Amino acid sequence: MKSLKSATLNEELHIVNIESKFNRALPKIEIVGLASATIKEAATRVKSAIASLGNFQFPPLEIVINLSPSDVKKDGSHFDLPIALLILMQKIKFDDEFFVFGELGLDGKIKSNAELFSILLFLSTKIKKAKILVPQDIALKAAMIPNYEVFSVSNLQDALNFFTDDKFAKSCKITSTHEIFDNFIEINGKKFVPNQNYELDFLDIKGQQRAKRACMIAACGFHNILFEGSPGCGKSMCAKRLRYVLPPQNLDEILLASAYKSLNSSNSDFSALRAFRSPHHTSTRSSIFGGGSSSAKIGEVALANGGILFFDELPHFGKQILESLREPLEDNKINISRVNSKISYDTKFIFIGAMNPCPCGKAFAKDMICVCSNKDIERYKRAISHALLDRIDMYVAMSEVSVDDKPSISSKQMHEMVLKGFEMQIKRGQNDLNGKLSQNEVAKFCKLTTQDESILNQAISTYALSQRSINKVLKVARTIADLECKENIEKSHLIESLSYRMRNEKSI
Repeated sequence: MKSLKSATLNEELHIVNIESKFNRALPKIEIVGLASATIKEAATRVKSAIASLGNFQFPPLEIVINLSPSDVKKDGSHFDLPIALLILMQKIKFDDEFFVFGELGLDGKIKSNAELFSILLFLSTKIKKAKILVPQDIALKAAMIPNYEVFSVSNLQDALNFFTDDKFAKSCKITSTHEIFDNFIEINGKKFVPNQNYELDFLDIKGQQRAKRACMIAACGFHNILFEGSPGCGKSMCAKRLRYVLPPQNLDEILLASAYKSLNSSNSDFSALRAFRSPHHTSTRSSIFGGGSSSAKIGEVALANGGILFFDELPHFGKQILESLREPLEDNKINISRVNSKISYDTKFIFIGAMNPCPCGKAFAKDMICVCSNKDIERYKRAISHALLDRIDMYVAMSEVSVDDKPSISSKQMHEMVLKGFEMQIKRGQNDLNGKLSQNEVAKFCKLTTQDESILNQAISTYALSQRSINKVLKVARTIADLECKENIEKSHLIESLSYRMRNEKSI
């Protein structure tokens, strides 16, 4: 029995071991192991491609191809090449540690398919080092995935020579690196790729010092934030610029972000810039959270992983959508279940909400009169439940624009400060940034002095803080301390953190 490796991507990636055996029976190619119709058709393509070589005679035996594990559905024309090679090399000794991908033409040419790059990206998140054989038309792109040893061939004869001729095999090796991996920083022995693009700059926003300070804290610790203010005060501007000052990504984060993006777009590439997703309030629940009638498709919440999910006009989103946000915000994962599939996606993102203070938007205005009744305002704000607000780390009431407002700090300056706070977290040995710490990690990394605990206890009574809110306060205080490069949380950090809690929590 001979074998080669490949992979299949349905709702999630599965590594597939392709086995072959020749049995004494009526001559035919039998493919087993929950293979789709596309794979079943491979028998015809493989026969024609092998016949094009002209020097191979099919033995008068039954050829059984098993795709293991047999309880996982497999799909994709990229199984053609490994199946053909196993038939051709039944009596040849070869390296069976290779991952082999490729669709065969009837003339023996090897081609890639639409989902092959997605498969390679997801495989890179599971296998740190792998040797892969791919079609020539995707080889350069595949070689940009770090830690892969990539070889390419253009036809079936070359693929056969690759496994039987060592000198030819060496000539098939492809080396290529993406430009973003050339510029990295190293912290505590780990490599990170920082963003150097400041296309949207905080210098464009005049005034709003408190909002900018909150943005810097949110970026450094990955804290959820809610902006409330009159139309045109800069809520959306802050949200859209926050993306450019976020901490750098490590290799695994870049690969996973590209893999998720590839599920939603065929033109996926590596980027040092973290994701930014901003669905409209008329978007359907399945488009935001993922799903579908039969298979579990990826949604905006998962596509925002490692970046930002921005809900503008927050109260206008449907009640069901807002309440469904609670799971990904709390667990940093979203589980999608359908009849034929169950899939889980990571959702470690910064959630940013923006809302007006009232339906007409003039409640905070000095020179305009709000025409909303108390009942209208109450109904408008009631759309956002206390349970959802409890999962928001920071609240910022933004002031009106004034003629005296001036630009104050650039995105580059903010990013430099964020990097210092980020470095503190990595050197402390955290696996996640402050905003995503677990209960046990909060107790470990966010310790207070006895005096500061008394301040927190007073705040708990005054603001009716839940246990979740207490943790949020401690996490934000930890980030503020990191921005000042302080080892311990101090009184000023805790007081500033408390200032970002909503004052009217009891009444919501």
